[in-house]
Amino acid sequence: MDKTAPVGQICFLNTGMSDCILLESGGHYALIDAAEDTDNPKHKPYLNYRGYEQAVVDFLLRRCRGEDGRVTLDFVLGTHAHSDHLGGFDTVALCEDIDIKQAYLRPYDARRVFLMERAFWDNQEVYDQTVAAFRARGVPVCSEFDGKRIALGNMALTFFYCGTHNRLPLAYGENVQSVVTLVEAGGARAALVGDMNFKSGDEQRLAPKIGKVDLLKVGHHGTVGSTSVKLLRALRPDVAVITNKRSGVFPDVWSTGIMG
Repeated sequence: MDKTAPVGQICFLNTGMSDCILLESGGHYALIDAAEDTDNPKHKPYLNYRGYEQAVVDFLLRRCRGEDGRVTLDFVLGTHAHSDHLGGFDTVALCEDIDIKQAYLRPYDARRVFLMERAFWDNQEVYDQTVAAFRARGVPVCSEFDGKRIALGNMALTFFYCGTHNRLPLAYGENVQSVVTLVEAGGARAALVGDMNFKSGDEQRLAPKIGKVDLLKVGHHGTVGSTSVKLLRALRPDVAVITNKRSGVFPDVWSTGIMG
């Protein structure tokens, strides 16, 4: 991408089936999610995935150093408490050459998550590690930011919570708690939807608030239930980005025609 872009850029890091997105505008930087990590609870060896935390740090050090030789991130956002989104944040936050001005992170509540996910995934552990790292570096954490609108250089960003309207006695899992980020700059619009899916009606509820976009980051890596035809018709993206390999995209997503 052109580093001289006047209004800014959205960089999707190649971190396998995990999310890490760098926003840049007017010399300001922000990080949405920080990819999967290699650290996993010792009692859950089946979570031994390939980690990208050092690759994320190395990318930031190469790409974002200021004249003082340091990296300053105006903010970081963790979309939800899954390790393929929060995993690398402790490594980023604890890097002595990286400063974070603000963190946005919804509180994790295990009661929202079904039993199997609580038992077999490391939601609580990765959330606790992330919060501990922010505290260790004195990074302020904002936990209530639904509808908040902020600026990053020439970009305007609006955050939307998923899952807030669900009153059914169902624990869908942490993906339903994802944060959606609408990015607007220079007349262009992008929807970065984390792992939003249509299980609890968030696609239908948020589509009118998001509106027509030029770019859509497809929810939940293009896996089952991640992006409905109704959402695509409402947002009408010109470009769709899927943080996954082609073979990992589920048939129901292919069937929408999103991949051409």
